[in-house]
Amino acid sequence: MALIRVTSPHVHKPAGTSEVMRLVILATVPGICAMTFFFGWGTLINLVLACSLALMFEAICIKARHRPISFYLKDNSALVTAVLLALSLPPFAPWWLTTVAVFVAIVIAKQLYGGIGQNPFNPAMIAYALVLISFPIEMTRWTAPFVMQAAEGWQVLSFTDTLSVIFGGWQTAADAFTSATPLDEMRHRAGMTTTEIWRSSSVLANIGAWHAVSAAYLMGGIFLLYKKIFTWHTPASLILTLAAVSLLFYVISPDNYTDPIFHISVGATIFGAFFIATDPVSAATSNIGKIWYGAGIGLLIYIIRTWGNYPDAVAFSVLIMNLAAPFIDQYTQPRTYGHKSANRGMKE
Repeated sequence: MALIRVTSPHVHKPAGTSEVMRLVILATVPGICAMTFFFGWGTLINLVLACSLALMFEAICIKARHRPISFYLKDNSALVTAVLLALSLPPFAPWWLTTVAVFVAIVIAKQLYGGIGQNPFNPAMIAYALVLISFPIEMTRWTAPFVMQAAEGWQVLSFTDTLSVIFGGWQTAADAFTSATPLDEMRHRAGMTTTEIWRSSSVLANIGAWHAVSAAYLMGGIFLLYKKIFTWHTPASLILTLAAVSLLFYVISPDNYTDPIFHISVGATIFGAFFIATDPVSAATSNIGKIWYGAGIGLLIYIIRTWGNYPDAVAFSVLIMNLAAPFIDQYTQPRTYGHKSANRGMKE
């Protein structure tokens, strides 16, 4: 019988932290391109500013803790936090808002807890939630997509004009080129039915831009799954739970609730499912726990979107489930080899 000849090594070295972080950043490239194409230069400007500030704040904190700066900066964790945070902010977010958000994410939500691997909450979502509550006007100033600007006869802002808006506070241009998101339109419908608001809203008429951005982030998420950066449990559970709950209410009352496709493909659902909820530090770790963790996020997203004060609830949902992650892990431990049952729950 012929034997299969396989050369060594048979055991491969696992990817290090810096390589994992580089792959995460690489996976965001399709989403970055889509957001830049549809919403202008503001996304790239926010990215450059946030990454520069993140590296500076990280270096200052590491220096203050008397640790080697280059060694800790090379893990790329600060860059990942900055990229995820910048992609969550509106394209017209002023420079000082991005500065405050990055400071909170790096200094308070990460370094004050001990650095990478020690933070109980997702740093990017802590910062996003803080600036959303503190500066609601600036955080809801979303650029109208280019397809909508062309339909309305507006002149698309150039790179220099966008810089003027972000760094110079060009309020007139910012007011002229901003609009509500589809989730904002559905949340503040002024008593209209779902069908009526679909017919009357120019934002919903150009919803394809948001679909395209979600599709781009889905491509990046599938790439990370292929690279085995995380498992399918959390994103699949989050998306399926949100789809199931939204479908239930849509079937009951289609005039008052939107369909599952709207909830999944509009807003930060796909971005949150693959890039935020899968944070290995603040999320649940067991496979069963990841399913419960993702289901909790999906359920909270729908509850807050439908009956809460904020149209998109990914950040708040993730933070609440970050708080529940240790409890979930305690009760979803897998069975240890050689034992008849898993050691779950609190033991006296």
